[in-house]
Amino acid sequence: MSIEVGSKITGKVTGIKKFGAFVSLPEGKSGLVHISEIADNYVENVEDHLSVGDEVEVKVLSIADDGKISLSIKKAKERPRKQRPAQKPEDFEKKLSNFLKDSEDKLTSIKRQAESRRGGRGSRR
Repeated sequence: MSIEVGSKITGKVTGIKKFGAFVSLPEGKSGLVHISEIADNYVENVEDHLSVGDEVEVKVLSIADDGKISLSIKKAKERPRKQRPAQKPEDFEKKLSNFLKDSEDKLTSIKRQAESRRGGRGSRR
């Protein structure tokens, strides 16, 4: 399997640093999983999530001109989102019309409340 941007590959953690983990990949290559790409939640210490020797599935984020490979564990776990069915134009128009009507009603109500606090329209203190 060739290593290409977007592909998911299984590799082995070979080293851990404060900023991330190095992962060995097929074809004798290796890449870096930056600390921000290890988990969905905040990672303070890489060793709380990974150990040398762990097998991990990674997604290739980029391959630099100098051959450095950027990897992500959290993006390898993402599943494709379900596509929503396309809305009919009239459904959208109806929703938009309802939204605009509701917004206008709310704005009118807010204006009335503000005027009543000030003592009504046109009154001066």
